[in-house]
Formats: sequence, structure tokens, C-alpha cells
Amino acid sequence: MGAHRPFRYVLLGLFAPLLSDDLLPDREVATFLKGRKQLRLKAELRNIVGDLMPDRLAQALAPEGVIGERRDKDLETLAAELKRWHVTPTGTEGYAKAEVTVGGIDTAELSSKTMEAKKVPGLYAIGEAVDVTGWLGGYNFQWAWSSGWVAGRAV
Repeated sequence: MGAHRPFRYVLLGLFAPLLSDDLLPDREVATFLKGRKQLRLKAELRNIVGDLMPDRLAQALAPEGVIGERRDKDLETLAAELKRWHVTPTGTEGYAKAEVTVGGIDTAELSSKTMEAKKVPGLYAIGEAVDVTGWLGGYNFQWAWSSGWVAGRAV
């Protein structure tokens, strides 16, 4: 299910006016909702949407009310909204809370075998000094350690 896979955008440092994701890429949401409406007329819409995604997310995204009271057109609109969920970032927690930063020395300017600067012999760049960004979950630590190891072996 879409909501259970890693969110495909790194939010910190990659601010765009609008970020968008299909929360349910493998589901025909409108068909699912209309089918549930026929089977469970008195069920809360948020509970039905909770069958597709984590309950807290369903509670936040789906309107209140009973599914049987919704027109099919309303269910199609909700399905379309879930298929193109939008987030507009309004700010950050600041550098002190940043998980990942963006920018640094272009990797094309460094030797991949030694991390030595091509234009300044004897200067090595590693970790977040280099323009490399990985997903959250240890990838950036691994990059820092691996690039440090490579540079350390070369010195």
C-alpha cells in the first residue's frame, strides 16, 4: 500500500511550493469506496478509508459521516484527493533539527577513489561537506563513514 512505503520526498532542504504523492498507487480507490458503500451503508467513511491506510491518516484526510449518505460523485472526489495528496510546507524546524542538509562540494569535482579535490591536490572532502543526500534511516551516516574511510585510506 502506498502509505506504508517510504515517502518519496526528502522534505528537509528540498522545499518546493507544493509536494504531491499518490497515497494509494496500487488501488482503484473510487471503485473500492463505491463497493464498500453497497456492502456497508452505515459504516463511518473514515473507518472505510482506514481499511486503505493507517487509521490516524484516514481520520485526518477523510471527512466525517456515514458512507451510505455520500453520493458516488463525492466518493470519486475523495478518491481523487487521496490519489494526489498535496502538502505545502510552511517552514522548517531549523538547522538544529535538520536530519539532512543539501549542498556542498560537487561530486564531479572529487576523485571517487580517494575523495581528493581534483583542482586542489591534498584537499579531501567527506560526509556532508559533499553534495550527496540519502534517504533518512542511516544512509547519510553510511555515506559519511564510507567517504571518510575512502579518504583515510588515501592519506
